[in-house]
Amino acid sequence: MSMLKEKCLRCGKDSLMTDIDSHEVFCSKCGMVINESVFDSRPERTFTNSSTNKSHTGNKTSLTSHDRGLSTMINSSNKDSSGHVLSSSMKSSLKQLRKLDSQSKTKTSKDRNLQNALAELLKMKDKLSLSEAIIEKAAYIYRKALDKKLIRGRSIASVIAASLYAACRESETPRTIKEVATSIGIKRKDLTVCYRVIFRELELKMPVVDSVSCISKIASGADLSEKVKRNAIKILNKAKKENALAGKHPMGVAASALYLASIDQGDRTTQKEIADAAGITEVTVRNRCSGLKKALLIKIR
Repeated sequence: MSMLKEKCLRCGKDSLMTDIDSHEVFCSKCGMVINESVFDSRPERTFTNSSTNKSHTGNKTSLTSHDRGLSTMINSSNKDSSGHVLSSSMKSSLKQLRKLDSQSKTKTSKDRNLQNALAELLKMKDKLSLSEAIIEKAAYIYRKALDKKLIRGRSIASVIAASLYAACRESETPRTIKEVATSIGIKRKDLTVCYRVIFRELELKMPVVDSVSCISKIASGADLSEKVKRNAIKILNKAKKENALAGKHPMGVAASALYLASIDQGDRTTQKEIADAAGITEVTVRNRCSGLKKALLIKIR
């Protein structure tokens, strides 16, 4: 408790006090509460032998949940707060309540659509090793597409995959269309069509992918050394100064730079190994290598 210099509005005495725990201001003489804006600043309560969650706050809101994490949830435990097992009649009642609660959260077709799509999105997150921020962005893009009714006539899997690819492009995360399509089990053509529709209808603005950002991904897939990576980055930086990368696919240019760098370092990595790591064909690697050698006057030893 702490004393204040102000006087009480009721009794007029200098007896106002502040409760440190609840931050309430009250009169110690007459008991009148002057300010009752309670702010709980205490830490979360934890007990070693208790399975009950004693935290003061719930889960954070998230776009990756169809209800944004704002709805309540009935615990699946069949025990009361004291740890005693519930009676059979109470268990039956709770089971029915859980069923009704689950049905109430997905009353509309839009809620059911979101629930199925976001479940697929979380599966792709683990398969592609993506961050939470990218998944949130993909969920946001899908919600906008759903509001504009772009899902009609298209599969949920194709649209959610296109939304994820758009989020990767927007955040400059090197993930190819083939990788995203494979992670959810759809055709590359279906993903491409949906991506073009989303890009056009939502008026998305995508940054140009830097080929240097693709170096680490391809090098780790092809098991190349750090020296090869550094040499490849030098080749790409020289090519940028000569404007030799305009209109070229960043994955193809990065793969060709790595192949040239590996040859320069005496590495025996084949074009097929690098092409497979980059998700492109050997023909693309050969064509981009030929273009870089002409532009930079690189001589292969």
